[in-house]
Amino acid sequence: MINIGVIGTGSMGKNHVRVCSELEIVELGGVADIDVKVVKDIANRFQIKSFLNYKDLFKEIDAVSIATPTNTHYKIAMDALNQGKHVLIEKPICDSAQKAEELVKKAKKEDLIFMVGHIERYNPVIRFVKENLNSKKLGNLISLASKRVSNYPGRIHDVGVIFDFGIHDIDIMRYLAGEVHSVYARAGNYNNTITYEDHANIMLNFESGICGIVEVNWLTPMKIRRLLLTCSEYFVDVNYIDQSIAMASSSYKEVNEMNLFNVPIQYNTKNILLEKKEPLRNEFVDFIQAIEYNIKPLVTGEDGLFALKIAEAATQSYKTGTEVKIL
Repeated sequence: MINIGVIGTGSMGKNHVRVCSELEIVELGGVADIDVKVVKDIANRFQIKSFLNYKDLFKEIDAVSIATPTNTHYKIAMDALNQGKHVLIEKPICDSAQKAEELVKKAKKEDLIFMVGHIERYNPVIRFVKENLNSKKLGNLISLASKRVSNYPGRIHDVGVIFDFGIHDIDIMRYLAGEVHSVYARAGNYNNTITYEDHANIMLNFESGICGIVEVNWLTPMKIRRLLLTCSEYFVDVNYIDQSIAMASSSYKEVNEMNLFNVPIQYNTKNILLEKKEPLRNEFVDFIQAIEYNIKPLVTGEDGLFALKIAEAATQSYKTGTEVKIL
């Protein structure tokens, strides 16, 4: 039984508390936040202790999940690591790669689990795609494209759409296609009521020669979460929301060159609806097992660091109008 505390009572923090309360392998040691009313309401609802100072929570727990604004991640995580606590931190890992490197080194030095909440890796559709790419059932991966768009989420105030939305797809593409060597991005701020960019298109160039295109915005009046993979054997359409996959292949029948308007193509499509599982629950189970067995989680601190470096490069690229290499 791992005793976990939650720091932060925003939308993600509330869900961290809920998921921990549902897991039999977790003892929920308490919740911390500077908002007196919200933290007490959550504590009363789940019958746990509440803390206004997160450092007081450390006395009650073995591990902590951090779901606070990005610009607070570094200090809270470093304080937790200094107290010998295993850490699960929401993405992005923090607000600069330099700080992220310090956290990764500290966790390694103290032999503590340090995991970043890139939650889409725990979506069953990504597990399916990864396994089928590894087994070559899809053939060779050639290119990827993603679309993650919706209205502006009022909960986000300290980062732009690249760090909030784009970093999900950056991490997934790196997970599926390998290391990124350069980035080119275009972005802007259409809705000037916010400080940061609210739409972006990012091109990721991988060391393998694969290319990935990430489209994100806070301007679309509908929620879309899709990943498209062009492979040598199949075209794969992944829907994160309903956890479904469409795999399509095709073949030509006899072609009449005098009638190219009606080209006889036979399409074969497999629609796969996976058993729905909550990614956040899968994420916490992985965190707990990593602690219990002292093994690497699916998303390490290093993974969070690399995703952040790429997101930073995308931001630099759109501001300078140049391609940026990942160092």
